[in-house]
Amino acid sequence: MTTYISDLGIINALGASKSAVLDGLLQEDQSGMLPIGPLLTGRESMVGTVRQPLPELPTAFSEFDCRNNQLLVAAATQIEDRIKHFRSKYGPQRIGVLIGTSTSGITAGENAMDTLKASGEMPGDYHYRQQEIGTAAEFLARYLLLDGPRYTVSTACTSSAKIFGSGERLLASGLCDALVVGGSDSLCKLTVNGFDALSSLSDGICNPFSANRDGINIGEGAALFLLTQAEAPIRLAGVGESSDAYHMSAPDPSGKGAELAIRKALDNASVTPELIGYINLHGTATLKNDEMESRIIERIFGPEMLCSSTKSQVGHTLGAAGAQEIGLCCLLLDERNQGQCLPRHLWDGEADPTLPTIGLTPGESNWDRSLFMSNSFAFGGSNVSVIVGRS
Repeated sequence: MTTYISDLGIINALGASKSAVLDGLLQEDQSGMLPIGPLLTGRESMVGTVRQPLPELPTAFSEFDCRNNQLLVAAATQIEDRIKHFRSKYGPQRIGVLIGTSTSGITAGENAMDTLKASGEMPGDYHYRQQEIGTAAEFLARYLLLDGPRYTVSTACTSSAKIFGSGERLLASGLCDALVVGGSDSLCKLTVNGFDALSSLSDGICNPFSANRDGINIGEGAALFLLTQAEAPIRLAGVGESSDAYHMSAPDPSGKGAELAIRKALDNASVTPELIGYINLHGTATLKNDEMESRIIERIFGPEMLCSSTKSQVGHTLGAAGAQEIGLCCLLLDERNQGQCLPRHLWDGEADPTLPTIGLTPGESNWDRSLFMSNSFAFGGSNVSVIVGRS
């Protein structure tokens, strides 16, 4: 059984449509990386910011009204016609919704607490469900008039990559005929200050795999996919998952768990490493992640595998990162990318001599093998690798 990606909707710091995001990615656009602060430490940081106006939610969804869900709607609107087609074909009870997130609508709670502190009362339009993590899938299913299985996954930075494995299993089990899967995360004080407290934020735009790398940029965005068994130009070729539970926040330096996820994805896709044409790296620009990931990539794929991190253009969108970066892979494989171009790895070019050499994409790189891999690694040792390809 083959699982296909029938359609994709995406919004992030590069833009609010498939064409805008692809164009911005290939044109090396970093204009969506904007300063935020002052933080609790008094510092500022750069964050990947969605600048386009977001859709207002109908009053019937007031208990779900938050920026995170507005991002979901912005992505869903791009694939709404295809959803309607499959809803008519299969019936709403045969279409499920799986969403990955880590922040949900925490900003709504932060704003409510600011109002409480200033006035002594909570704002009248605040509802706890706006910030409840588990309601993302519930909201989207109701909004899209879908009655199939729905649930939210929250495993930090692998959340919206893991749902591809979950979705594949639901289709294979016969419980669904189609699925809306993806992820959404929005900027909030909690996560930006939290990563600042871990000394993990960059002073500028992040610099993955550089000798001068100094941390991440947080970002926001949403990406949604329509998974079906109906043939489409892009297929979900393989998913690999592992959990090494090495440390609450640091990756296993040996990369055993991450390597296991990558090898499982290759096995699931029934392909060898040399058939992969491009890898979207997790590439957070933290000391430990880049060290671990570069060693795994060199060990499995060798020093010439074309790969890059795109987090210096969209930021690290945390629970939405897997979906965002799988979405970027799909756009690069799409017929819109007529030149089969790959994004340049944006950094200062100063290689870390302590890291193995890997094939970070220079300018004017092109792919010639139509299988792409996206890696996501998370706090707590959760690891996911997803392979997509042209049908």
